[in-house]
Amino acid sequence: MIDKKELEQVKKGKANWEAGTLGKTLSKQGERREVFTSISGIPIERLYTPEDVKDLDYGKEISFPGEYPYTRGVQPTMYRGRFWTMRQYAGFGSAKDTNARYRYLLEQGQTGLSVAFHLPTQAGYDSDHPLSMGEVGKVGAAIDSIDDMRVLFDQIPLDKVTTSMTINAAATVLLAMYLSLAEEQGVPFDKIGGTIQNDVLKEIICRGQYIFPPKPTMRLTTDLITYCQKNVPRWNSISVSGYHIRESGSTASQEMAFTIADGIAYVQACIDAGMDVDDFAPRLSFFFNVFTNVCEEVAKFRAGRRYWAKVMKERFGAKNPASQMMRYHVQTGGVTLTYQQVLNNIVRVGLQTYAAVVGGCQSLHTDSYDEALCLPTQGAVLVALRTQQMVAEESGACDTIDPFAGSYYVEALTDQIEAEIDQYIKKIDEMGGTLVAIDEGYIQKEIQNSAYIFQKEIESGERAYVGVNKYIMEEPPATGLLKVDMALGEIEAAKLKKLRAERDNAAWQKALDNLREVSKTDENVMPAVIEAVKAKATVGEVCDVWRELFGEYRPKEFV
Repeated sequence: MIDKKELEQVKKGKANWEAGTLGKTLSKQGERREVFTSISGIPIERLYTPEDVKDLDYGKEISFPGEYPYTRGVQPTMYRGRFWTMRQYAGFGSAKDTNARYRYLLEQGQTGLSVAFHLPTQAGYDSDHPLSMGEVGKVGAAIDSIDDMRVLFDQIPLDKVTTSMTINAAATVLLAMYLSLAEEQGVPFDKIGGTIQNDVLKEIICRGQYIFPPKPTMRLTTDLITYCQKNVPRWNSISVSGYHIRESGSTASQEMAFTIADGIAYVQACIDAGMDVDDFAPRLSFFFNVFTNVCEEVAKFRAGRRYWAKVMKERFGAKNPASQMMRYHVQTGGVTLTYQQVLNNIVRVGLQTYAAVVGGCQSLHTDSYDEALCLPTQGAVLVALRTQQMVAEESGACDTIDPFAGSYYVEALTDQIEAEIDQYIKKIDEMGGTLVAIDEGYIQKEIQNSAYIFQKEIESGERAYVGVNKYIMEEPPATGLLKVDMALGEIEAAKLKKLRAERDNAAWQKALDNLREVSKTDENVMPAVIEAVKAKATVGEVCDVWRELFGEYRPKEFV
């Protein structure tokens, strides 16, 4: 906190400046706009001074890196010790196509893998299902069975890399395949590291890749967390995701608030399932978006870390410091990329990368500049990876910890975003919790309203978007785009037909029958799923067992 006499001098000085120096300038020429706001619509003052952070208690609200409440970062040395994990999200076509891209990126200095699965896998359908037609390999790798998983990680030892898997409703099935593959490679479960997204609530809120109703879905989620806590100790068993909440149109504060609300629901579900909070919370992780407004994003990350630490300590009584740390992956904002003047996206991603790093992420994926047009080409993904490497090696952002701390603006904005997070969490608590808020459409409607406001600002020209509503130019049609061969669907269907003909169908049927019986009880499903995928049960076949038992989720419409 700042001395009162000093504050009074600052207050008088500012008043004099406004009446004198500033007043003379404004009398000659006004400012570009009457009101300045961040991308999220937060009003931005002309000037921030010590008055704006007069109540800030350094010891309680900021403190030191690696110490509660972790505002300045979760590690004592941050990037002075080592850089974040550079983890490009990749997957397209077949498992073989994607394996080639992984090996190329690892050769270029990428330090972790991130698996993009195609939509049928995400929805729990095999590549030969009628609903998969036209979607096979389009937005990720086609993974139907453990055979595909084996090809996906061909010549990649699982004890030498960490892997992130973006899969939610079908998370137990894909993790079971990964664990089975580790076993085949002779890698003990305690030697493999990585993250599985396993966040179904945000699928229901905004992304749409849900399968089962919320209650059995939460059971599958907690079963996976419990299994990993006991058997796969280095695995992050959930990555509570705000990325898609932001992509759907939320503000920065809403992204952090609704993600934390989901996190609270998962922690409570695990406690309700009989777990001690300090047994599982150290392996919880998060996943956030980052937009181009650097200061707002840095403040968002600082506010989120601080708020989550308080939630875990004060609400859930977590005693282990690791349980209180918000560790997170960041992806640059895919929705911010434009097909107009597509090379401009390199600069957008550069600014977003800088914001993510100054904000203190633990791993990062940078989008490729051509993603507004197609899946990333090899040249574009290399530029995206090099962007991370330049920020790491050349920008100086990694030489000191939390370099924006102490900025009157960033500290005030951190406080403001934390206050907005708190308002949302209290509102959701009053409603009866996250599941109730989702069921009543509260969170969905808040996001929709923000998206509507933002889109109106773009269409009216009130908010500049370079190349879209300002500095527009005629351009020739794009060339050299990556396209997935439509014949891939038939190729994958043929592979499935061969797998079903050649597998031991007695063992396969026995494993699925066992899974069905276990799923009817409170017993953890993970061992039964592992046995099923080892017997070459496909993603679709395992999910069909649960569709039969649990039913399918049908969302309400909220406007």
